[in-house]
Amino acid sequence: MFLYLSKLLPLLIYPVGLTCILMIISLVLLWRSPRLAAIPIVLGLVILMVAGNSQVAQELVRSLEWQNIPAGELPSGGAIVVLGGATRPQISPRPWVDVLESGDRILHGSMLYKQGKAPWLIMSGGRINWRGERTIPESEDMATIAEEMGVPAAAILQDPDSLNTYENAVNVKQILQDRDIQDPILLVTSAIHMPRSLKIFEKLEIEVIPAPTDFLISSEEVAVIENNWREAILRFIPDAYAVERTTKAIKEYIGAWVYGLRGWI
Repeated sequence: MFLYLSKLLPLLIYPVGLTCILMIISLVLLWRSPRLAAIPIVLGLVILMVAGNSQVAQELVRSLEWQNIPAGELPSGGAIVVLGGATRPQISPRPWVDVLESGDRILHGSMLYKQGKAPWLIMSGGRINWRGERTIPESEDMATIAEEMGVPAAAILQDPDSLNTYENAVNVKQILQDRDIQDPILLVTSAIHMPRSLKIFEKLEIEVIPAPTDFLISSEEVAVIENNWREAILRFIPDAYAVERTTKAIKEYIGAWVYGLRGWI
């Protein structure tokens, strides 16, 4: 039940979901008190204007992504752990496994392995199926991509059961113990997801070297905005991509808060 609620409830307070709720409230109020109906309409407009502002989205995302930027070359570790959430399964009409934007996780983890940063590459991620049918776990899809990149199958370990970041950490810790793999591990996930992931692994007393990837905000992008007033003006006009970025950042802050309440971080 927690898993389902953790997916459902945040949708109601993300910018789009919250705006829809406010619009429904305004429709109800139109029948009884047209003047009051203006209040949720204005609130919904403000939410979309703020969430769709590219400058707001950039600062929210950067506040998370830039927390764990490596100061130099990453050191070696006992294993490279890649967290899931980066693929779609090979289901018709897809000709192969589809890689999402966060698929950089798999590419970066495989690259680190080929650089000799660790002898093991651990793919962590199951796949939620609300209908209860058996599905191919995401860890298997990630392993398939890694093998195509030249990582030997014998060097890839899988956690096919975890359905959230906390379970990622718990299952990876068990793999480390079963295989007698020593810390530290290189943790690979999207930069925006790294702060919460890092705290969860550290809570379980796993020594972690952050290896973030999939950065949405680059230093060049920030510099362009700071030095180009034309670009800055354009970014104040709401757009769907900014709403998506804002929502991703809000998701991480809410996730950290909920995980904190549960004692996971």
